[in-house]
Amino acid sequence: MIVAIDKNLQRGIKLLDAISDEQYSDTSIPPYYSSIGANTRHILDVFACVFNGLDKKCVDFSDRERNQLAEQKTAHGIAYFKEVIEQLYCLEAEDFDTIISVTDDLGTGKVTANYTLGSALIQAHSHAIHHFASIGFIIHQLGIELPDADFGYNPTTPKNKELVK
Repeated sequence: MIVAIDKNLQRGIKLLDAISDEQYSDTSIPPYYSSIGANTRHILDVFACVFNGLDKKCVDFSDRERNQLAEQKTAHGIAYFKEVIEQLYCLEAEDFDTIISVTDDLGTGKVTANYTLGSALIQAHSHAIHHFASIGFIIHQLGIELPDADFGYNPTTPKNKELVK
């Protein structure tokens, strides 16, 4: 699990290494006017929620850090990616079965349920892929090349064979 999540998050680092702070923080693309940086910060905030709640075994996905520098500056975004990856590698395989209480606001107020740490990380990973797809739309509109052909693709999503090179 850790290797798969790391591999996906490394795609984000690769992208941030290749773009400017201006491209990273550009909010000119409709319909949501969200930046690469805002999506990146959001992805990493979800992972941070998991790690911030581990000691108490209480994770609150609605209690996000929202670090503005990580949203505006590629260097801060890269540092945030590396921090999350470092925390992943502090985990042991047996940790994935740990029961944690997970809270989130589903739109009508906060709801809490029991997860395993593994299921929370799987959710954060799938969430990252989803937001990488949104970032893919933004970078396409800005004329930036995707970091690799799998950026923003869930491994279970069928690909058009004509598009795969």
